[in-house]
Amino acid sequence: MDTLTRMPIKVPPYKHQQEAYEFALQRFGLLPSTIHSNGVALLMEMGTGKTLTAIGITGALLRSGRIRRVLVVSPLSITTVWREEFAKFADYPYELAVLSGSTEKKKQTLQELSSTDLSIAVVNYESVWRMEDAVATWKPDLIICDEGHKLKSHSTSASKAMHRLGVRAKYRLLLTGTPITNKAIDIFSQYKFLNPSIYGQNFYPFRNRYFFMTGYGNHTPITKKSMEAEFTAKMHSVAYRVTKAECLDLPETTDIIRPVQLEPAAMKLYKNLVDESFAELSDGEVTATNVLTRLLRLNQLTGGFICSDDSSKAEQVSNAKMSVLEDIVDASLQEGKKLVIIARFIPELHAICKMLGKKGIRHSLIMGGVNNRDEQVAQFQNDPEVSVFVGQIATAGMGITLTAASTMVFYSLDYSMSNFEQTKARIHRAGQKFPCTYLYLTAEGTIDTKVLKALKSKASLAKTLVDDYRNGFNPFM
Repeated sequence: MDTLTRMPIKVPPYKHQQEAYEFALQRFGLLPSTIHSNGVALLMEMGTGKTLTAIGITGALLRSGRIRRVLVVSPLSITTVWREEFAKFADYPYELAVLSGSTEKKKQTLQELSSTDLSIAVVNYESVWRMEDAVATWKPDLIICDEGHKLKSHSTSASKAMHRLGVRAKYRLLLTGTPITNKAIDIFSQYKFLNPSIYGQNFYPFRNRYFFMTGYGNHTPITKKSMEAEFTAKMHSVAYRVTKAECLDLPETTDIIRPVQLEPAAMKLYKNLVDESFAELSDGEVTATNVLTRLLRLNQLTGGFICSDDSSKAEQVSNAKMSVLEDIVDASLQEGKKLVIIARFIPELHAICKMLGKKGIRHSLIMGGVNNRDEQVAQFQNDPEVSVFVGQIATAGMGITLTAASTMVFYSLDYSMSNFEQTKARIHRAGQKFPCTYLYLTAEGTIDTKVLKALKSKASLAKTLVDDYRNGFNPFM
């Protein structure tokens, strides 16, 4: 393998990742191809490695002397994921900053990015249009648009800003499971950012060419049969598409830790509760039961709630995990995939169901007090309109099959190794046709990290925490 075709990453790529990488390099003119484009779409389903592949492509452009500055635009909930992924995979020098704080602070951080190798700025969609002038002045050579379906509406402020910034950049990458969310017409705005020559600069000529407008008020677009072949050919001319089903070399299971940053006020509450719990522990007998009892309140808080017990009466103090979960739900459903969400506490389950209800997403639910378990499971397994299964880890972890989904999100965890393994097996069992992906929402700087580490290493959490205390450490940090 020559220097250019070798992905500059720290791990061996899977076959489909290598193919996506070479596809992008061909379109960008780094490898031979009859089709050239300064914009490339990676239409890769969740769990197939879009981010890793984009990091490899970035490295190739750097190595070829094509880029010095990279702007990554993503949903707010996953901006920090890019920092983690670059640290884990990038096999080349770079400087990266996640832009946060006030708009002025973000602009200042951007101006101070001046690596002699590669400078990477990560910012969320809401912020990018507010600081468009500063970004334009910074002059990114490559813009990576993560979860590109966020640009589906061509008339939003964020989309318009991305269209204008895209024209200025030498190269553009759009990452999404599929660019078509509810209707094919959504592709226009995403491709206007990617490569305006594909479908044109103006929405209405595009709409009139490919769609009939029907329904009440002529607001419903229907693709013209005579134009379907042209529409599809244009879309795939600059897009690499892969689904989980096509990735035969993926491992049977993949674990993805999705870091969550608690809001400052919630983090302050958490630290106060840590100090209080440590003080209580120091005043009494240090036993596994005492440690886990105090740990319970901390786990409730990282999920967003403070409650005196595991009841439905709780005060919501954080929306951090719910925001991350919303983005995962959106990404999964726009791929047309079903999703399993697991949580420990009743207030969390109620909040998750409320969020799904607001989005009009039909879901099944198993938790304490739900008696029609078989009916809930059957709906999820067999009804294409029921897209999400919500389960309480203590009651939905055994005796059911949820193979209609191949992705499971752990919103929160309990401390039982048996519950953990049994719950994971709900999707990874006979009848499952695809590799399984597990996402863990862990609040950074909290006990969430220790709980997950203990469960994954099959260690006793209680013993670990007691040992920490006896060795002079605060077990809750």
